[in-house]
Amino acid sequence: MSDPVRPESRHKPRVFSGVQPSGGLTLGNYLGALKRFVEAQDSGTETIYCIVDLHAITVWQDPAKLTHATRELAAGFMAAGIDPARSILFNQSQVSAHAEMAWVFNCVARMGWLNRMTQFKDKAGKNRENASVGLFAYPSLMAADIMAYHATHVPVGEDQKQHLELTRDIAIKFNHDYGVDFFPVVEPVIEGVATRVMSLRDGTKKMSKSDSSDMSRINLTDDADTIAQKFRKARTDPEPLPEAVAGLEGRAEARNLVNIYAALADTTPAAVLAEYGGQGFGAFKPALADLAVAKLSPLSAEMARLMDDPAEIDRHLGAGAERAAAIAHPILERMFEIVGMVRSRPARG
Repeated sequence: MSDPVRPESRHKPRVFSGVQPSGGLTLGNYLGALKRFVEAQDSGTETIYCIVDLHAITVWQDPAKLTHATRELAAGFMAAGIDPARSILFNQSQVSAHAEMAWVFNCVARMGWLNRMTQFKDKAGKNRENASVGLFAYPSLMAADIMAYHATHVPVGEDQKQHLELTRDIAIKFNHDYGVDFFPVVEPVIEGVATRVMSLRDGTKKMSKSDSSDMSRINLTDDADTIAQKFRKARTDPEPLPEAVAGLEGRAEARNLVNIYAALADTTPAAVLAEYGGQGFGAFKPALADLAVAKLSPLSAEMARLMDDPAEIDRHLGAGAERAAAIAHPILERMFEIVGMVRSRPARG
């Protein structure tokens, strides 16, 4: 075990979040992620948002669809309020440090750790032998995404908590193996329960782009008329809205619409019911439709404008990649130095 070549600097607070370009952004993506990312950007902490296209190809992707989905996600970020001048926004494959660091982390992580990852078991299904090596090693790349920036905080959902714990294990093992305090032990950012947006046709099912009925979801590409129509036709029950949140028990569709209204209005379900309790959906759904149009139609219009100019999107992603590389590559080079690799060429982007 070698001694550190020089003392490592303290780690500045830095938030990192990666999102797969899976296509078909919905209201659920906006309320559950994009809206929160904008709030984090406004917190004063440095924020890095990465479109993880290398993760996307752990399962086969149609190349044209992947290109479109990457640009659409970037457009969604910016339309929602992510400012490429204030945050760093880029796609993962443009910064080689992710893949290079992932290889080192593949050599730090243990097979037993990766074998315990429940998400691999879920995605690989019964035919694990037919899954890609990339899908199995996905958590090592996720660790590299985070550690390449010495990120200290990562917003995570329940499905990624296990991967973040593995990132912590890899950082701790690397630091221990090489006798350094180089990689921070990242902290998950759990900001309370995110708004879980359910289907407009079945309040017991999550809103999904894969649902066969387009009326079940609000797409971020929907225009104002379509947004209003979908909310007015959303499934409900015949009872009026209750005056307290407890009255929503067992009323999945009512709860869903109240939660959506509260999230869009930046208020609480209790406050919504204080205003609309006792009224029927004939009054509430038009009010919800008007609110949604006011909040979402400017976003969808800006997304459409950006998607009509892919060169503008690519310029923003390229500029973000340059800024990301300026942070990541010195960290990568220092990691290689710690490991003992001879590095005679300058760091590259």
